[in-house]
Amino acid sequence: MTMMTKKWTFTILILLMPLSAGAQSDDFCIWYSLSAKAGITNRIDAEISGELRTYKNAGRTEQGFFELGATYKLKDFLSVGLSYRFIEAFEDDLKYHPQHKIFADLNGTFKFGRFTLQDRVRYQIMSKTYFEYADDKIPDQTIRFRLKLIYRTPSFPLNPYIFSETFIPVFNDPERLIGKSRLSAGAEYSISKMQSVKLGYIFQRDWLPSLSDDHIIQVGYNFSF
Repeated sequence: MTMMTKKWTFTILILLMPLSAGAQSDDFCIWYSLSAKAGITNRIDAEISGELRTYKNAGRTEQGFFELGATYKLKDFLSVGLSYRFIEAFEDDLKYHPQHKIFADLNGTFKFGRFTLQDRVRYQIMSKTYFEYADDKIPDQTIRFRLKLIYRTPSFPLNPYIFSETFIPVFNDPERLIGKSRLSAGAEYSISKMQSVKLGYIFQRDWLPSLSDDHIIQVGYNFSF
């Protein structure tokens, strides 16, 4: 047990290391989400979701998006996914402009006792329709690594979780290895077998284009069919 505690302490310290420096700006945000997931076959799941993200102390809408995707289970512990996200985002010209994102995922799930460990490697491609600089015309490519730990509470439908996610730019800025990091803690409450709600806190640090921190409250409602 002592060895296991030391391992988890070391892991948490490693996750916190990218967030140790001070930031130039600080903001409070609230993200509201709604999603529905359906099993198509024993191996294929489809999901549709939408999210509204605020910023400027939750007083303005930064972006809203609609996402559609599917996952295919290769093994009990391994799956792949593909999804598309259409975004309306507030840009520097003080107007909302469309953005498009495509995600390709590799997901792993490992259970031990009451804990579930989920890891995800995501390849993200984003294209814009608003170009402030010439480089904006080149699709933005990012590799994202997320590690999430969930505790399954016995005899009570509340499952707390923590996760860490790192964003690594590809081709865009080779001088900066990490473009963004997230560290989160929260819980999901199951209302029924088909419905659940989620409440969490995310600390987000952006290094690009300048150093900034966001303190995010995430509220979500999920359906499963």
